[in-house]
Amino acid sequence: MELAGALEDHLGGRLLIVTGAGISHASGIATFRGSDSGAVWRRYDLELATVGYFLRDPVGQWSWYLERFRAVEGAQPNPGHRALADLERLAEQRGGRTTLVTQNIDTLHEAAGTRRLIKVHGSSDRLRCARTGCSNGAPKGSIPRRGEHFAAFAADPQQAHLPTCAVCGSLLRAHVLFFDEYYQEHQDYRFEEVLAAAESADLVLFVGTSFSVGITDLLLRAVYRRAVPAYSIDPGATAGARPPGVRTLAQRAEEILPATVRSLGVEIDA
Repeated sequence: MELAGALEDHLGGRLLIVTGAGISHASGIATFRGSDSGAVWRRYDLELATVGYFLRDPVGQWSWYLERFRAVEGAQPNPGHRALADLERLAEQRGGRTTLVTQNIDTLHEAAGTRRLIKVHGSSDRLRCARTGCSNGAPKGSIPRRGEHFAAFAADPQQAHLPTCAVCGSLLRAHVLFFDEYYQEHQDYRFEEVLAAAESADLVLFVGTSFSVGITDLLLRAVYRRAVPAYSIDPGATAGARPPGVRTLAQRAEEILPATVRSLGVEIDA
């Protein structure tokens, strides 16, 4: 297998893996711009995921986000997630290091056992204060999201029932990167670490991403500038959507990743 051969040659070095919504599709989570009928940005306006919309209509935004969060809460890691966790362990055994940067806000990589994980777009299991500078807000603070935060709102969705910050009383917001925000606005996005990983990677593997967001543009520039080998796993990629210089494998992540890891000598659970 071509991918297995490339990984075998670089397991002792630094691997950068970048995942998008496609890695979680087999777990029942809709993609964002994919070809599946439930793709998020085929169904909804991008404006829903902005600070501007939160300020205008926090009830509307939280109603939408809670619907999305409910869709991911029952999901389980699929073989693609587990294979990437196994690949991380294999690289460590060979003296290498793997950094996994995910654009996803679900918690499936953690559940699968990946340890060196950067959630560059935030996480569905956390909240933060909407007031910048609060200890529970940007640039450093966040808190775990619990069911009781939204019990009253679920029963009666009005602004008076939205959760508020225990420190300053401001509304709590989703701990995710909105479209009108920057990666540097919160330290949990670990943007500088992402850039450092791109500058030191010996091989870059993109999994299930449409290359439609800012972080993938930045990473592609590093790939081109440093001329490192790069692969993309995307069963729905069209010829025009395949980045030049990146070898695209038109296969499902939940199939090719376990097969690849097995070919490297690792026994994994299907």
